Amino acid sequence: MIQSLQRYLSCHPRVVDAAVAVALLAGSLPGSMVSLQGGAPGIPWWPGLLMTGVSCTVLLWRRSRPRTAVALNLVCAAAGIALGYLVTALLLGPLMVALYALAVRTGRRTANTFAFTGVALLIGTALLAGPDDEPLVLKLLGPAFWLLLPTSLGTVTRLRAAYLEAVQARAEHAERTREEEARHRVTEERMRIARDLHDVVAHHLVLANIQAGTVARFLRTRPEEAERIVSELTGITSVALRELKATVGLLRDANETTRPAEDTPGLARLPDLAASFEGAGLTVTVTTEGAPRPLSAGADLTVYRVVQEALTNVTKHADTRTAEVRLTYSPDRLGIAVTNGGRGRRSDSAVPNSGYGLVGMHERARSVGGRLRARPRPEGGFEVVLQLPLEHRPAEESAVT
Repeated sequence: MIQSLQRYLSCHPRVVDAAVAVALLAGSLPGSMVSLQGGAPGIPWWPGLLMTGVSCTVLLWRRSRPRTAVALNLVCAAAGIALGYLVTALLLGPLMVALYALAVRTGRRTANTFAFTGVALLIGTALLAGPDDEPLVLKLLGPAFWLLLPTSLGTVTRLRAAYLEAVQARAEHAERTREEEARHRVTEERMRIARDLHDVVAHHLVLANIQAGTVARFLRTRPEEAERIVSELTGITSVALRELKATVGLLRDANETTRPAEDTPGLARLPDLAASFEGAGLTVTVTTEGAPRPLSAGADLTVYRVVQEALTNVTKHADTRTAEVRLTYSPDRLGIAVTNGGRGRRSDSAVPNSGYGLVGMHERARSVGGRLRARPRPEGGFEVVLQLPLEHRPAEESAVT
């Protein structure tokens, strides 16, 4: 019942304004008949009724025209004091309501200007034309108190409403920010998983495909060689399944635990990576210049995946049987160069930005603060050069990990 009444009143503000005007009219009429000694004020009753009626009627427009409502109420209140009516809360009731509405709907400066102007006007009128038997304290303190009180309450109400609105706006902004951040993290995680799956699947499937073709050619003419390649093919598929299981397992981990260090490939496994290409007919030479320096987990994985993808591209697109991986350590950087001297079989193999593999290499390099360059060599062949800082910001490491 109460909630229904509140909804009705909120949807019909004119009904509320009319009820407030009637209630103030009923309360202000007795106020115009009060004298200091408690008897009749000695002036006709109809001027008080006229001024009270005008003041209460003006309140119907206090929402749309609060300044006009306050100004007219001030004029009526000053006229009542000049006629000899005693300044009471009942007489000033309509003016107090108008000042409260003005303070709620306008700024502090406007509300204070009207309030202090009204105080000065009423005090001046009371001193010059008010009842002579009224104490000076009532003439000075009465108008000031009854006009500043609703102005202060209206200002507090407006500030509280603004604060609640700001809190709600911040909550909505925080909610939108959390949703955007969650979508951003999901996108980054999908990109990371896609890169890992591409690196694992593409590398091992390329080697398995090449070795399967070799087995088909050697099966009748060189059965011993075919049997050896089949055994190597079994090892390649086992490694592929193991790495694929570890990568997909991250998606099933409810606790979001990181992959164990021993399962994460890095520079220590470059010799094994180079040896895995021998079955595909590619001889990989790994050379190191400078004193080796330890890398972070993210940078270590990035180096391995970039070398793996580069050698896989050599196996797929180049007609050479040799490739070189050169690691160059400097005081603050690590340079990795993967080069081959063959000619590309496809025209798009020499385009640095074609295919998801090269895109993934560029993304991995940027994620650890490095730079990657993939381009044809002037003397023939292709090269992939990665430059990594040996010391970079922790935020970049955490983004990769």
